[in-house]
Amino acid sequence: MTQSKTLKVTPNENGFGAEITGLDLSRPLPADTLEAVKAAFVRHGVVWFPDQPLDHDQLEAFTLQFGGYGHDPYIAALAERPHIVEVRREPDEKATVFGGSWHSDWSFQETPPAATVLHAKVVPPVGGDTLYADGIAAYETLDPALRRTIETLKAVHSAARPYGTKGFYAGEEGRKGMTILPSAEAEKTFAHPLVRTLADGRKTLFINPVYTLGVEGLDATESNAMLGRLFAHMLDERFIYRHSWRPNMLTMWDNRRATHNATGGYDGHLRLMHRTTVAGERPV
Repeated sequence: MTQSKTLKVTPNENGFGAEITGLDLSRPLPADTLEAVKAAFVRHGVVWFPDQPLDHDQLEAFTLQFGGYGHDPYIAALAERPHIVEVRREPDEKATVFGGSWHSDWSFQETPPAATVLHAKVVPPVGGDTLYADGIAAYETLDPALRRTIETLKAVHSAARPYGTKGFYAGEEGRKGMTILPSAEAEKTFAHPLVRTLADGRKTLFINPVYTLGVEGLDATESNAMLGRLFAHMLDERFIYRHSWRPNMLTMWDNRRATHNATGGYDGHLRLMHRTTVAGERPV
């Protein structure tokens, strides 16, 4: 039986997030199957594939079926694997959970990654869920007057807060599992549409509390008030999916639509993931 015939997509009730089963990701997907997976990814924003033991070569090959690699700055990759980042937290580690604030991966870049792929190697027995917030649903449920107000605005993004020379990671202590690389480069800024139009025509909020510094054309007070209101709305529990991991689960999410937040709650246990990104386009 071909993989296209065994493919099964099981969406969450609200359509944001879906489980995909019946595939073997260790081998290249046939063209029709790959197109079906891509369609599910666009439709649901977050997709996960349980029970997929993959080595480095297989993880890289899976990623490249969706596009070229994204550029991953400020975090040391695996030796001899420049496109795989090991997201690791040791059992006795005291540093904060990496990615433990709401963000969209690398939104501060001129062309942020379209997707992030995360493969679970070691999953702690407690905690460690990832939260995802749906920017499309948040946009569509905004007050119509506010939607009109923000439709043509641009938001300023930067990596300065976490990765700048005076950022959070530059001053932290106690990290063991990962090497963070703060840099003056992180202090550059790019402006992107606050409301992003996706390839299928749908619109989404494209802002996040970590990398979005302000709104072009507004003073600091007005900008902070607007972003605060939008963040409170987009992170409402109505739009959030809590994802629980299992060993060998591969999860892929759309950074153009979804913001995410890595939770803790597993002190005393190792958590180990391997991460790649898929290159994206300049937001419009």
